[in-house]
Amino acid sequence: MRNFSDLCRNQTLIMRNNYKKGDSKRVGGGKRIGKSLENKETKSLKKGVASKGRFSKSETEKSKRYSSVEEKKTYSKTKARVIKKTPKKQTYSEDIRLNRFIANAGVCSRREADTYISAGLVSINGKTVTELGTKVKPGDEVRFDGRRLSAEKKVYLLLNKPKDFVTTTDDPHADKTVMDLVRNACEERVYPVGRLDRNTTGLLLFTNDGDLSKKLTHPSHNMKKVYQVTLNKALTKEHLLQIADGLDLEDGRIAADAISFITPENRTEIGIEIHSGRNRIVRRIFEHLGYRVKKLDRVLFAGLTKKNLPRGKWRFLSEKEIHFLKIN
Repeated sequence: MRNFSDLCRNQTLIMRNNYKKGDSKRVGGGKRIGKSLENKETKSLKKGVASKGRFSKSETEKSKRYSSVEEKKTYSKTKARVIKKTPKKQTYSEDIRLNRFIANAGVCSRREADTYISAGLVSINGKTVTELGTKVKPGDEVRFDGRRLSAEKKVYLLLNKPKDFVTTTDDPHADKTVMDLVRNACEERVYPVGRLDRNTTGLLLFTNDGDLSKKLTHPSHNMKKVYQVTLNKALTKEHLLQIADGLDLEDGRIAADAISFITPENRTEIGIEIHSGRNRIVRRIFEHLGYRVKKLDRVLFAGLTKKNLPRGKWRFLSEKEIHFLKIN
């Protein structure tokens, strides 16, 4: 018993001595008591110093960066500038031939311009010019028949003409003209290409391109025009074939390029393709055979259609459409 008691006493004394000395060795399988406490206090202190150091540095930099009110800069989002592109009139920057200048102004074709020049109807800067091939310089004043001309950009627009509008640029006796429908379309002065009579509806092209207008209206170019016709009675098959073969009218023989019934069930509605530009030619064909045309609608002109173009509305041609008209 004594030996066991002495052993316990000795063990207790050893533990006390180790705790006082701050020894970090594990005693009896326990935790490191002395050094563990010291490490916790040291780490906590170091962490506090480190945090204080970082905070001080941040404050120093901040005060240094903004040492005065004048040095402070405020940043704000700037609004994006909206640049509106306004169409400008096309001008020329080099000498161009006089007949081309006149055609660009929408007066007529180049060939017709040569005729007018030779006739003495054109002047440049107050002097009459009759020599073909004369060139116009930028800034020159060109007059045709006393009216001043300007080299405008080419404009092409397509109208779906409604009924009761007369195809003319100026008619004091007409209540409504097609020019009323396109008056505010552009600044340039445009003219109808060909014509549709008052009661005919459908496609009508406007432009100030004299050369193209001449090309589209001349019979030799065979520009395709398709009409949808509604008659007062059914068209017989014999008359349909007769129109396809050709008829002799008072102003000469005429034949349809193509003709057919729109639907087999309704023979009062006919589709007819023709390239002639003679006055009221489609109506006169059917009237010659004893029919009365109730409705006449041009649904195709020189490859242009009425797709997405309501009656009485107009639109500008696309670059692709303009190119197509010029190459064909």
